Amino acid sequence: MDLDNMRYSTVEVCPVCNQEMCIGLQSWHWVCKSCKYEKSSFQSAINQDAAHDKVNESSRETGLKSLRIKNFKSLITRISGTGVTSGRLLDVGCAHGWFLEMAKSQFEVLGVEPDEKVYSDATYRGNAVRKGYFPDALKVDERFDVIIFNDVFEHLPDVKSTLRSVENYLRTDGLLVLNLPSSSGMFYRVSKILCRMGLAKYFDRLWQKGYPSPHLHYFNNTNLELLLRSNSFQVVSKGTLPSITINGLFARISYADEFSAPIRVVLYWLIVLSLPLFVVMPKDIMYVMAKKVG
Repeated sequence: MDLDNMRYSTVEVCPVCNQEMCIGLQSWHWVCKSCKYEKSSFQSAINQDAAHDKVNESSRETGLKSLRIKNFKSLITRISGTGVTSGRLLDVGCAHGWFLEMAKSQFEVLGVEPDEKVYSDATYRGNAVRKGYFPDALKVDERFDVIIFNDVFEHLPDVKSTLRSVENYLRTDGLLVLNLPSSSGMFYRVSKILCRMGLAKYFDRLWQKGYPSPHLHYFNNTNLELLLRSNSFQVVSKGTLPSITINGLFARISYADEFSAPIRVVLYWLIVLSLPLFVVMPKDIMYVMAKKVG
C-alpha cells in the first residue's frame, strides 16, 4: 500500500478537536497531532465466524474475569461516591454479565450485548440482557440513572453519536461511566516503541486487529475529557484501574494465536517480573464519570 498517496487522498478529521489527522505507525492507524487522539480504520466483525475463530472465548473469559471483577468492584464503589447510589443502570456491551451480577444488589440492571454467543452466555446466567446494539435495543421512552461502557466505548464507530444517545437516555443528574484503555499507559507506549522497531505484533494485539470487535479509538485522559465537554457532559470523577493480575494472565496472553507457545511463556515471565514497576508507571486503564450539562 502506498502510504504517501494515502496521506493526500484520504482525509480523516479528529472527532475530539476537529483537526485533520495523519497516518500513524501503520496504514490503518491515524493520529491527531493536536490533541493526541488515535483511531484505526478497522471494521467490526461481530457475529462473523471467521473473526470469532481467531479467539478462544473460553480462554479469554478465564484470562479477563479476575481483573474485570476486581475493577468492577472498584467502579461500583466510585459510582456511589458520586452520589448515585440506586436507580436504573444500563451496561452497554455487557459481555458475560459480570458487572450486572455485581451491580444488581444496588441497582435495577439491564444489559445490551450484540455478540450472539456472549449474549447467550449472559442470559444463561440469569442476567437481564437484550440482544442488539445501543441504542437500537432500547425503547424510546426508557431512561437510566447510570449508563456504563466497560471496555466498550473504544470499539464504537461513532463516539459523538453514541454520546448524543447517552444524553437522551440518561435521567437528569444521571451518570455516564466510561472504563477503557489509555494511550498514556505503559503497555501501549511500549507497543509503539516496538512497532517503530519493526515489531508490530504487540501493537496490533493492543488494537485487537483481526478480532471480532477491534479497537477503533485510543484516548488519553485529556482528550477524552475534551470530547465529553464538547458533547454536553461534565466530568465529576476520574482515575485509573489495574490492567494486570497474575490470576488468568497466561490465559489472557494465549486466547488468540498471535504468539507461539515459547513467546507466550517469555511474555508471561516478562510481565510477572515487571509487576513492581506497574505501581509507579502510567496505568493502561482509565475511567471517567460524567453528568449531563444543563
